[in-house]
Amino acid sequence: MASVSVLVVDDAPFIRDLIKKALRSHLPGLQIEEAVNGSKARQLLSRVAFDLVLCDWEMPELSGLELLQWFRAQPGQEKTPFIMVTSRGDRDNVVQAIQAGVSDYVGKPFSNEQLISKVSKALQRTGKLKQLRSRSLQASTGHAMESVNTLLAGRKPTPAPVTPTAPPVSAQADSRASTSRSSARAQLRVAGQQFACVIRSLSLRDARLVVRRSERLPSVFESAVLDLEQQDEQEVARINGYVHTVAALEERMDCEWLLVTLKFVDQDPAKLERLSLLIAAAEH
Repeated sequence: MASVSVLVVDDAPFIRDLIKKALRSHLPGLQIEEAVNGSKARQLLSRVAFDLVLCDWEMPELSGLELLQWFRAQPGQEKTPFIMVTSRGDRDNVVQAIQAGVSDYVGKPFSNEQLISKVSKALQRTGKLKQLRSRSLQASTGHAMESVNTLLAGRKPTPAPVTPTAPPVSAQADSRASTSRSSARAQLRVAGQQFACVIRSLSLRDARLVVRRSERLPSVFESAVLDLEQQDEQEVARINGYVHTVAALEERMDCEWLLVTLKFVDQDPAKLERLSLLIAAAEH
């Protein structure tokens, strides 16, 4: 029985790792390949057939939309699931992608549940989900029989390797809140939830944000998007990243404010230029 394969396309290594980890955890047996940008993906798709493509929109050299348009023009690829993983949710962008033949959307930031739900539905429509589960069941049965045979032979089975638990996050909280010098409005989006925030510091690598505590707290290593808007302008910079640290702003249990450090993963030149302008405006 042939394997079920997926191609993950994103210029951010951390996003690719997040997607691969989620797929391997929830859909064991899925064969996963990756491409660092649209051009590399096009080369790979020219040689290899995949059952599903998960693709970022904003990439250097060849965008996700351009890759989708090329992919749909290839013989036999009219119905292969192509899911766009993007922070672009504007109506015009959605219409463009639908016209180009996109199968579905996963919005950044996303949770594992949202990603797996979209992937499972896409594979189910093509009959590949049943095939994947059949392969996983066969593999599990084979492993179980191997363990039984080992015990009958009087040998101790080799224990499965244990993945070390990540160390607890530690961060020194600031003694008091301070007002950011940045004149940009900011909003942090994590797994479908929005947090209004104040910028404590901003660089091309990361941002330190003051966020009000709520029932749902940002988790370390969650993918996130920081929306930045200069007060005198309408253009919004959407910077992709991940939550690096979360700490109470004050050393007391009922502290209402959190200090969240967001590490950026975007390599888009246009976004970096926009971010540089915002940083320069904050310094004046």
